[in-house]
Amino acid sequence: MLNESSKQVSPAQSGLIHQDHPRLLLIYPATHKLGWAKYFQLPSLSLQQVAAVTPPNWEVTLVDESQNPVPNAGEFDLVGITAMTHQATRAYEIADKFRKEGVPVIMGGMHPTVMPEEALTHADAVVVGEAESVMAKLLDDFLGGRLKNIYQAPIPQDSRLDVPWPHREILAGKRYLTSQTVQASRGCPYDCAFCTVTQYFGNRFRYRDPADILAEIRSFSRKLVIFLDDNLLGDPAKARPILEGMAEMGVRWGSQTSLRFAEDPEMLKLVVRSGCIGLFVGIESVSGPYSLLAKSSGQSSQADLMKRVRDAGIILETSLIFGFDDHDQSIFEKTLRFVEECCPSVPTFNLLTPYPGTKLFQQYEREGRLLHRDWSRYNHSEVVFQPKLMSPEQLYRGWVEARTEAYSWPSILYRVWNNPGRRFTNLAYNLLRKGPNDRLKTSANAHSFGQLQEQP
Repeated sequence: MLNESSKQVSPAQSGLIHQDHPRLLLIYPATHKLGWAKYFQLPSLSLQQVAAVTPPNWEVTLVDESQNPVPNAGEFDLVGITAMTHQATRAYEIADKFRKEGVPVIMGGMHPTVMPEEALTHADAVVVGEAESVMAKLLDDFLGGRLKNIYQAPIPQDSRLDVPWPHREILAGKRYLTSQTVQASRGCPYDCAFCTVTQYFGNRFRYRDPADILAEIRSFSRKLVIFLDDNLLGDPAKARPILEGMAEMGVRWGSQTSLRFAEDPEMLKLVVRSGCIGLFVGIESVSGPYSLLAKSSGQSSQADLMKRVRDAGIILETSLIFGFDDHDQSIFEKTLRFVEECCPSVPTFNLLTPYPGTKLFQQYEREGRLLHRDWSRYNHSEVVFQPKLMSPEQLYRGWVEARTEAYSWPSILYRVWNNPGRRFTNLAYNLLRKGPNDRLKTSANAHSFGQLQEQP
């Protein structure tokens, strides 16, 4: 049971040294060194939004650990750390260090949201859900010595999304692919077993006011815009005014979505006219209950929808997952043949990961199929559960071999040739993916698997 009692932490007790202008450090943890690839990353939008709702008397610093080292504790009065599951281990290490040095820590993000009791063993307070609505109250409580264990944001019940424009000035001096990222919507009605979005961010698509979105885009100095939505085109009626507005601006944009929008030829034309250059879509599985078709009321096949999008000149990156309970060792060959037939610009293969807070995690926990709880390995690239129809080793090996074949030179050139709209860009994207896939060849034999943990 969550304890929402107040902690009597006064500014003096917490070591507050900047009385007039308290200093808040926001940290985005890094799980590994990226090298030159760090310049192709996108900044944390959630931390920019937290900075935007922080009262003006606070001095806010944002540190992305992939770009800069975490600074000394003595410079700050309060630390806020966000964490997805694969970042949780590193986030806890940072939190423990600051608390040991007398600086209080608050944590938020998806992993603390779904595992608040665990996060509280490393933090003074945890934000559960969307931080924008509770951040001002949390900071006021901190200054008044009334900090609570848990700050629970309400789960939205309507279709409107109200979020602040990100505080982009806080990114000064940092180098990213672009800082022109926008979030137009949150929530999802599909409630997939392997996803936490519906449970914690609402069971419907919530959109911002189109006028507010378009005004934010007009404030950008460059043409490229990246939408960080889970499914930007999930509700075509709500997405349409956004697209129509962008069509008049001459911007170029990319996002994540499902393929359902391509059922409507006029909607596809509008997406193209609005300046879309690339889309990331989750196919999930080529068969079974987790196939795209389970989420579509249309009559078109996956191949048909993908061909329509490709023929429209949009770069299409497709994500497919290996490891569902209906997958045996034949799934790898089936998926490769599917990719060959549909010819997406960039295919992405991931290992099924039962994240905490999902129905899948709960199922595998009940069945005793979790291999371990080393959160740093819950990353789509390691097998962390016992598959139903093959061994962990077979699942991992099949994933490596499928990725290797998909990014062989013949496969790359075949995809580039069959995506005539943007061949140079397609080739560049495939080359960026080829390096990491080639390095997997030597790691397959070295990969280790944990033992099945005992369940209470």
